[in-house]
Amino acid sequence: MSTGSVLLDAAALRSLLPPSSLVSHLLSSLPFHSATVHSPTRQSFPINPDSSSSFFSCLPASLASFDGTELTLLRTSAVSALASRFLSRDDSRVLVMVGSGALAPYLIRAHRSVRPGIEKVIIWNRSAAKARDLARRLAEDEGGTKGGKVIFEHAEVLDEVIGLGDVVSCATSSHDPIVLGKRLKQGAHLDLVGSFIPAMRECDDDALVRGRVFVDFEEAKAEAGELVGAFERGAISPEDVVGTLVDLAGGLKVGRISPEDITVFKSVGTAIVDLLAAQLAYETHISGSP
Repeated sequence: MSTGSVLLDAAALRSLLPPSSLVSHLLSSLPFHSATVHSPTRQSFPINPDSSSSFFSCLPASLASFDGTELTLLRTSAVSALASRFLSRDDSRVLVMVGSGALAPYLIRAHRSVRPGIEKVIIWNRSAAKARDLARRLAEDEGGTKGGKVIFEHAEVLDEVIGLGDVVSCATSSHDPIVLGKRLKQGAHLDLVGSFIPAMRECDDDALVRGRVFVDFEEAKAEAGELVGAFERGAISPEDVVGTLVDLAGGLKVGRISPEDITVFKSVGTAIVDLLAAQLAYETHISGSP
């Protein structure tokens, strides 16, 4: 296959980057690449929201262009799944998905790829109709509500189902805590994806106090509303954050110590993961096999 500049749209990326492949790639690559890449303070630049380009410093031209939205959905969910591989219990059976936006089905698929024992997915959204619709669509994709291996349900009241979750994954734009730490059961893993600025917050301080807290990268300590606010209020300190995703992937930190641990993972995203995802998509494409 030609190794010239290529365009990979959303459908191509979904085919090239199944969750299991991308998670494995991040696991093997992050510990080596993160130490050699400097991530500067975030800046905003006008870009085409429907595409992104991967540039390699050793070449003067772009190797490939990607659907930027799809790449973000795939890599964000893969990061959560990689963290879950270290932090959630091996015998996790119930996934509670908080939020039913564009990222939700990607997170559900990714978490299931590392915890294949999940047999029930409960979806909650402020709009019950949207949660119900997503549960229905996922059940249909699975083979029907009765014929599928996984049961998909929607919940009307979040507080009634949080305590059922072995894994609780949150992808919302909430500015106020919607997951209360007191509702989490012993052994639960809390995955926080939605907030990326100090004003946003998906869980309360109690969830952080009760849990072993990890972040994707150090920058999350200054950007994630849950952490920034908790530091300011004195609920926890930056030193209470056990480590990063790179620490977990590189074996530098232990994630779950006991089956009773509550673990928390907070991600805000970083360019190195985009680059690694783009690299895998490009290399898989030119090799001619997904």
